[in-house]
Amino acid sequence: MTTTRDSGQGDAGRPTLDGDTGIGAPAKTAVAFAGMATAAMASTGIATVVELAALCYNYGAKGEFPAVKELSLTVRRGELYALLGTNGAGKTTTLETIEGHRAPSAGTVTVFGGSPTDRRTVRPRVGIMLQETGYAADLTCHETLNLVGALSGRSDDADRILGKVALQGKRDTRVGQLSGGERRRLDFGSAIWGSPELLFLDEPTTGLDPTARDVLWEVVAELRRGGCTIILTTHYLEEAEKHADRIGLMHKGVLATEGTLAELVAGHPSHITFVTPEAAALPLPGDTVGNRTVIETSNMQGDLHTLLVWAAEKNVTLEQLTATSSSLDDVFRTLTRT
Repeated sequence: MTTTRDSGQGDAGRPTLDGDTGIGAPAKTAVAFAGMATAAMASTGIATVVELAALCYNYGAKGEFPAVKELSLTVRRGELYALLGTNGAGKTTTLETIEGHRAPSAGTVTVFGGSPTDRRTVRPRVGIMLQETGYAADLTCHETLNLVGALSGRSDDADRILGKVALQGKRDTRVGQLSGGERRRLDFGSAIWGSPELLFLDEPTTGLDPTARDVLWEVVAELRRGGCTIILTTHYLEEAEKHADRIGLMHKGVLATEGTLAELVAGHPSHITFVTPEAAALPLPGDTVGNRTVIETSNMQGDLHTLLVWAAEKNVTLEQLTATSSSLDDVFRTLTRT
């Protein structure tokens, strides 16, 4: 069985989770997840699960190509930390170092206070979902889970895991006969075997349909209620916005910015857009993009009120009017321009 980091549903329905938090409602979900992290830290005391101190990693025969430069961060017990980055930012190298697959060129990495390469005390507490896992094609899903579970050092039941990832109907199906989305769910099932204390999710929803994504995030929510700490990487920025307690953005080998979503978007403008009306001098400055006007604002309510009062007085219809707050996408785009 080999693993790499490259980037038909079963008969039964979605698994039922006790105490479901309502994944479909972003506001409820954000509040619920914040409560999960707070409860986990309160029950165990605020503790650091992962700590990087001045981490450096260099490629090349003489270490002449720095991929990660003096990176320091901490991941606290019970939180979901999203580590995102631009292409070539060093995110994958950082993750592989935290997971114990690479030794740092300089600096330190600790997981549960020890080395991530410690197979006796650290590895059994960690579950890893890579972007792609090369399971033996001729093994069944049930056999694959039992094999991976035996290697993990944790105990669980393969049928229970198959139920969690909605693969009950594929129990005796060979891995080589699974669709891409089904293989991804099997990857997830392998990672959560035995309810690890620390879980790495590397692009977990790639290849999943919306229903399968909902199932995955419901199981993640259940794990978090049990105190699991999660490190997430994803290109779906909306997933990080919705589920992460804190977000770190890497660029050119360094941790460019870090914080909660509210902290990251603070200072980034919101946007008011509408179809540009004919022969009308707008009350606010804006940019024309095609047939639309885009107004950047740091005072959404005030500027929107000014615009609507003006439109009423001038008898102007603002077609396709939208007002959107700043988002992680805005932060990410600003980062790529530096």
